[in-house]
Amino acid sequence: MRFKSVFFLFVLLVICLSCEDHNRLATEVLIIPIPQTIELKGGHFEISKKTTLIAEDEFTVASEFLKEYIFKGSGIELGSGSEENSIRFLHDDEISSPEAYKIEISRDSLVVFASNAKGAFYAVQTIRQIMPVALESVAYRETSISIPCIKIEDKPRFDYRGMHLDVGRHLFPVEFIKKYIDALALLKFNTFHWHLTEDQGWRIEIKKYPKLNEISSFRKETLVGHYSDQPHQFDNTVYGGFYTQEEIREIVEYAQNRQITIIPEIEMPGHSQAVIAAYPELGCTGEEVDVATKWGVFEHIYCSKEESFSFIEDVLDEVLDLFPSEYIHIGGDEAPKKNWEECQNCQARIASEGLKDEHELQSYFISRIETYLNGKGRQIIGWDEILEGGLAPNATVMSWRGVQGAVDAAKMGHKVIMTPTSHCYFDYYQSESESEPLAIGGFLPLRKVYEFNPIPEELTEMEANNVWGAQANVWTEYMKDHRQVEYMVFPRILAMSEVVWSDPGLRTYDDFVNRVEHFHERLEKLD
Repeated sequence: MRFKSVFFLFVLLVICLSCEDHNRLATEVLIIPIPQTIELKGGHFEISKKTTLIAEDEFTVASEFLKEYIFKGSGIELGSGSEENSIRFLHDDEISSPEAYKIEISRDSLVVFASNAKGAFYAVQTIRQIMPVALESVAYRETSISIPCIKIEDKPRFDYRGMHLDVGRHLFPVEFIKKYIDALALLKFNTFHWHLTEDQGWRIEIKKYPKLNEISSFRKETLVGHYSDQPHQFDNTVYGGFYTQEEIREIVEYAQNRQITIIPEIEMPGHSQAVIAAYPELGCTGEEVDVATKWGVFEHIYCSKEESFSFIEDVLDEVLDLFPSEYIHIGGDEAPKKNWEECQNCQARIASEGLKDEHELQSYFISRIETYLNGKGRQIIGWDEILEGGLAPNATVMSWRGVQGAVDAAKMGHKVIMTPTSHCYFDYYQSESESEPLAIGGFLPLRKVYEFNPIPEELTEMEANNVWGAQANVWTEYMKDHRQVEYMVFPRILAMSEVVWSDPGLRTYDDFVNRVEHFHERLEKLD
């Protein structure tokens, strides 16, 4: 990954710190996200070819991850058998959180305690940051690995810790999706929100409806420059593609082995012009339209007739077969009502269902899909517009237009995920430098991300329990390749990892800056 250029902007932040502070921290264990407690014991544990690995069966994924990491980075292969000079993974029922862990490193052993495979895996990601950075690039040449004797106890602040990626506007290779998941795993995120469908492209193979991949997955050209540039210019180049079901299964398994749940997003009723380009009968007008070639919000959305629901249910059946996640994101945002207002089918639906207006029709639409998915043992997440016209009974709200949607939903007893544009939109500029690459707009510097508090002050302590967590979003209108995604994500993802994992009372921005400077070395090795 192209981390050197990403961190160039960060240099001004770190040079203001004193050499004395830098030297002090260089002797400490510097981990992102910062754990709950770190206690240095003095002395070191040496990992060598004499070191053994012992793990209970439930921790096989975590222990094998660590074994492979050490072997690939150093050539040191851990054996089995004796507890002398050993790395051990032990079950501990006293650890109540499934994602919590303890690490105790002495001169003769490294012991991980957890009550669940998730906690053990996160312990390994912490151990990884204690080890020499050279292991990340297969550049470690010593015959043993020396790590400090230490005791760490840790658990996450939030149960939902998410990162999003839009592949509808621009598509990214399978290998990059895996690399993105690797970064999430290292930073203890547990959810990858995969935005798979858009006006500009449909990115998932659906076997029952082949035109989704023959037509909806490709646009005839793409806007050049910024949307605000007039007149609009285009590149006259066909763009598109999709992930096969085989590729998706491979990615889902890859994520599962890193304790990451992939939540797919299938947009409805809006952001569906690509679908209507292939199946015009699913829209209100029946007219033929193109897959969108520029950014923005479009009026061609699903009609509320029965054919639309049958189509969506068929699509969701294939989606559910690919993604085992309990939650499915159904979009629900930015659905203009103009066509519904002029559509005989939609007006008949409003009348027959006793609905007040088009906003209640959207609520009906979302609730009907929720009922279908609930019947399949799944739950829905939707953007905060799903509040308009009435919230579906069991829906989780992802609040992006500020925090009010989250406040309203939480007060009604619904789960909410915080992702306001003000702090969580990584498609915004991260610097005011004129050399910054083209972005959609806005300004979201590292410090503002770090200072984000996902708990709205309007909530009582009991209502705040409905805040499931937070997520950063990566919309890719202006990110044509994976290098641009990396540039926009780093280093802000490091700040977000601490927002969702670490206790705010245990961290400060100045200390974070020091740890990021150290973490930079690890990212360079991963490049």
